Amino acid sequence: MANVPITVARGDGIGPEIMAATLHIIKEAGARIDIEEIEIGEKVYLRGISAGIEPSSWESLRRTKVFLKAPITTPQGGGFKSLNVTTRKSLGLYANVRPCVAYHPYVDTKHPGMNVVIVRENEEDLYAGIEHQQTDQVVQSLKIISRPGSEKIVRYAFEYAVRNNRKKVTCFTKDNIMKLSDGLFHKVFNEIGSEYPDMEKEHWIVDIGAAKLADTPCVFDVIVMPNLYGDILSDVAAQIAGSVGLAGSANIGSAAAMFEAIHGSAPRRAGQNLANPSGLLLGSVMMLLHIDQTDVAERVHNAWLRTLEEGIHTYDVFQEGVSKTKVGTKEFAVAVVARMGQKPEKLKPVTYRSAPPQAAGGGALKTRAAAKKDLLGVDVSLHWTKGTPDDLAGILSKVVVSGVKLHIISNRGVKVWPGGMAETFCSDHWTCRYTGVENGATVNHGQIVELLGKIAGLGLDFIKTENLCAFDGVKCYSLELGE
Repeated sequence: MANVPITVARGDGIGPEIMAATLHIIKEAGARIDIEEIEIGEKVYLRGISAGIEPSSWESLRRTKVFLKAPITTPQGGGFKSLNVTTRKSLGLYANVRPCVAYHPYVDTKHPGMNVVIVRENEEDLYAGIEHQQTDQVVQSLKIISRPGSEKIVRYAFEYAVRNNRKKVTCFTKDNIMKLSDGLFHKVFNEIGSEYPDMEKEHWIVDIGAAKLADTPCVFDVIVMPNLYGDILSDVAAQIAGSVGLAGSANIGSAAAMFEAIHGSAPRRAGQNLANPSGLLLGSVMMLLHIDQTDVAERVHNAWLRTLEEGIHTYDVFQEGVSKTKVGTKEFAVAVVARMGQKPEKLKPVTYRSAPPQAAGGGALKTRAAAKKDLLGVDVSLHWTKGTPDDLAGILSKVVVSGVKLHIISNRGVKVWPGGMAETFCSDHWTCRYTGVENGATVNHGQIVELLGKIAGLGLDFIKTENLCAFDGVKCYSLELGE
């Protein structure tokens, strides 16, 4: 059987040590791989490359399509972009899969039996990284949720559940507040979930869902959620299972995949032969499954479980009275290799069946007819510091455009005119909502351009506009608080 080319990066901090241990173990297990090494991370950043990766390294990743990556250090400040986010988005790795498993009693946990998989959307949401400072006092970060992105990740979660004999898929959102963005994600979950009648399905608001996950994780199986919630709660889930240091992560796309530990580079522990390589090792097990070397993945995973239950532990999970031998990074790798071919006796052995790699999405996106779009108005945001809401409304009363009226003025999402409350705190960022004179009447772009010209003519600083649209007759913009 031909070897599979993979790209490897040893990373920063503890990265080189845990990568050396991981590669030693999987090679001894018989991994059929050809390794291409690239340099990423801190040294590359400090050479003046803000992405943290050389152009030539992209060539390797696009050629092998499989990336085993150790943690890296992103320098603080200086406009350096997250290499993890850059890689995920550039290669279209929009399905992030993080198994969070308890290994009781060998690793301390309050939740014996926990076995939850977090499936996190990996490209959109606030991680689109679209931010602007709009006034002296206000910055914004845009939350981007798309139907295609939601369809792909939700379908991936259901297909993952089917392939791995899981019984339930749960969705976490905050659509009681973000009714359009999180509401779309929830709607897509319901639509796609209906195609899996044998799978149990449920939805939780993310705050109470997070509380339930922390308190009673065994009621969950596979959880799918937008990017930010998934990032936070996968770390929480990994930690309450036993340790973030034990969790591996897969980032799957239709054309490439990246595998890593979920923890960081821990520079304080670097070079001391202390770090636990388990997270990266379990990430490499996910890689072996992806390249359909299930026999090797099974040998590695079972040898690791045997090592764990025999009490051979690194410092981070060592417990007096439970652990038997405290070992360093290198020694832990040697112990796993020595148990190659063995299975755990008390922990449940893993069994993997051969299957082709699953591209994210699990199927073609649905083709939909374009909705009828009507323009009902525009929000014009101003940077203004010279008075009260009534003062601003008085100034704007001089702006006259046929067919358009000033409907409300809001500040940080709260209506402050007309009929605002004196107690409402106002920043220097004001949003003036203009609509058609008649309720539901449409406006046109020419009217909006004329409106902006007259606002500018009064010396007002407009910093942003957002069109107010209806799709198929449904208003698709949020009301301000108090509107």
